[in-house]
Amino acid sequence: MSMKHDICFTKVVGTGNDFIVIDNKAGELDVRELDYGQIARDLCRRRVSVGADGLLVLERSDKADFKMRIINPDGSEVDMCGNGLRCSAYYACRAGWGDELDVETRAGILSTKTSGREVSIKMGDPKDVRMGIKLGVGKNMMILHSLNTGVPHVVHLVEDVEGYDVTGAGRAIRTHSFFEPDGTNVNFVGDVAGDSARIRTYERGVEDETLACGTGTVASAVVLGLLGYVKSPVEMLTQSGEKLRVHFKISADKVSNVRLEGEARIVYEGKA
Repeated sequence: MSMKHDICFTKVVGTGNDFIVIDNKAGELDVRELDYGQIARDLCRRRVSVGADGLLVLERSDKADFKMRIINPDGSEVDMCGNGLRCSAYYACRAGWGDELDVETRAGILSTKTSGREVSIKMGDPKDVRMGIKLGVGKNMMILHSLNTGVPHVVHLVEDVEGYDVTGAGRAIRTHSFFEPDGTNVNFVGDVAGDSARIRTYERGVEDETLACGTGTVASAVVLGLLGYVKSPVEMLTQSGEKLRVHFKISADKVSNVRLEGEARIVYEGKA
């Protein structure tokens, strides 16, 4: 049973990723010294509480229009969430803060633009790119590609993405000693045709497959681009059935000018 936090929230969804947004830009909640990790563990539980892929806390910023904090359902706070940023920007636009906003995150200050339901965000350049990692996972030898698009991601190309054991393989890779101590998010990509592909993602912190992952979609599109399978912009079909678009520039194996685009919407407002 959920605890009583006496906090107003907004439920926002971006391409199947759903988030609980707490607006503390005015600083009214500061005096309460809230434990957002505990709140996320409580409210993000599905079936018995609000249910979400994460908690987004929007705060004042001295460097940007506002600051976004991302807390996973397990209570851990992470540096970046692509769809979370899109949902935050959509909420901010609807709240009257503006349609072109700079947002402070632990991954840096990122720019956003909202037009109707469409939200485009400028991502940081991917880093720590490692292509063609051969790794034994259980009884299988896998070829994986690793990079950081704000948070760490692994990309694995598979033939049958629909029938693949995303939860089992994702958990095994996420907890593999090669990626210690922090672990990694894991993306399974297939059905590459033209400049499009399909993606399924196992998310660290959620510890399960989610219907979409913004940073994972960017990581996967970039890997496909580095392998020469696609050219920007890339359209990625997520498990929600909705699509995300990724723009990037590749020059001498360096990736820059990364943007993520897709729809977002407010589902409801409540108090928990």
